[in-house]
Amino acid sequence: MGLLDDKVVLVNGGSQGVGAAIARAAVREGAVVAVTGRRPGPGEDLVAELTASGGKAMFIRADLSDAEQARTAVGDVVAAYGRIDCLVNSAGLTSRGTLLDTTPELFDQHIAINLKAPFFAMQAAVADMVSRRSPGTVVNIITSSAHGGQPFLAPYVAAKAGLMGLTRNAAHAHRWDRVRINGLNIGWTDTEGEDSTQKTFHDADDDWREEAAAKLPMGKLGQPDEIADFVVLLLSERSGVVTGSVIDWDQNVLGGLD
Repeated sequence: MGLLDDKVVLVNGGSQGVGAAIARAAVREGAVVAVTGRRPGPGEDLVAELTASGGKAMFIRADLSDAEQARTAVGDVVAAYGRIDCLVNSAGLTSRGTLLDTTPELFDQHIAINLKAPFFAMQAAVADMVSRRSPGTVVNIITSSAHGGQPFLAPYVAAKAGLMGLTRNAAHAHRWDRVRINGLNIGWTDTEGEDSTQKTFHDADDDWREEAAAKLPMGKLGQPDEIADFVVLLLSERSGVVTGSVIDWDQNVLGGLD
């Protein structure tokens, strides 16, 4: 028995990085999985990988900066499988900007991807769960930076802090519908996207991971497969009644000082 046997799971931003790891873990635990992404190549490659291993998966091409596409993706899952049981909002934009140099355009991009898309994806998914009077679960991938973050992450922090509040608000609103909604504040994570970010914005060399790991308490960056296992637990009935929790999944202790 898998933790997600026969559950229909949509992973937004699921074609690479943490999202892809979550999709793999969900299929391993028995779920039918749909993943969204802007680029067909990585998404279709992932679906081919998942189906080759005996899983059931589909790719939905969607630009989540468009709220209507975020809602439509949920509709596509319901049309294909008759329902949606679990939603993971894993898509994220991490382009840099400070309070002083962030443009309105950059700010709007962060709000669109990091807050508006999860809002309207949840709206559509929870509407399906409520209409069927069926329990469901949502996990929002947030960030430990939502507590404050670095100066160069101002618009990112603003949007993700909003998602942290939204997670709790939606969980409270739909607790009597038995829809559990939780969030995960992940720390610095080893993904393809982070590799691109380090090289684009911080002039990092190819060995930046090793240098970063040496400065971290556990001697490594966060690993997508470890995060994925935690997300699957939150999606599953094994996480019990927990809802409205935003869990700090990081090796730096909030409030701890040296």
